[in-house]
Amino acid sequence: MELLEEYTNISYIPSEPCNNFHNFDIYIPKQYEPRNTSDEQPRGPHTISPLVCFIHGGAWRSEDKLDHAGLARRLASFTGYAVAVTNYRLSPRETTEANAIHHPDHAKDVLRFLEFVITWRGPHDISVYDSNRLCLMGHSCGAHILSSIFLEAKRGEDPLCPSAKLLESTKAIITSEGIYDIDLLLSSFPAYRAWFIEAAFGRRSTYEEASVTKMIPRVAYRYLQWLIVHS
Repeated sequence: MELLEEYTNISYIPSEPCNNFHNFDIYIPKQYEPRNTSDEQPRGPHTISPLVCFIHGGAWRSEDKLDHAGLARRLASFTGYAVAVTNYRLSPRETTEANAIHHPDHAKDVLRFLEFVITWRGPHDISVYDSNRLCLMGHSCGAHILSSIFLEAKRGEDPLCPSAKLLESTKAIITSEGIYDIDLLLSSFPAYRAWFIEAAFGRRSTYEEASVTKMIPRVAYRYLQWLIVHS
């Protein structure tokens, strides 16, 4: 395995005390030589790598960035790219009015993370990736989260609005085993409503507004490359 530098529990929304749901970890292959953010050009013969951002699944209510550390290390070693894995707020298994975390709260956190990494100066003020070249990966509900950010609802409010810089910096999105159409999912698996859909989206007669299959590419950036993987 390629030698990696690892930095953990980096806050993308600083708070006191530190909130683990707003932390991310980053894995950096050592074959790339870091660039001091004060330098105009990279030092040495190497090229600053793109950044891969992995958004985990877990039905909007489970999993943690540490569950995917092995995947992140393999991705970094195989691609030679820096890989970041983030946490975001999860919907409680026992939801009340006081503790509810509903869509789009999860996606709002991920959007804050993505906006952070394109401006972050890096560990010790050393740039460790090219913030103008992002490749985003989402698994299961992570695929829905990314789709919710980078697609736009045909009607109604748009609570997720990525900046022009983020849209320009994002070169590709890879989604795996994604959840895309909530109503269609429930028509096949009605038990999912009580299991996790109502906790993540609230009680609704239809979830059409939250189904990304009903959304369209954002007008400002129609040419983003998508790879959809499903087994």
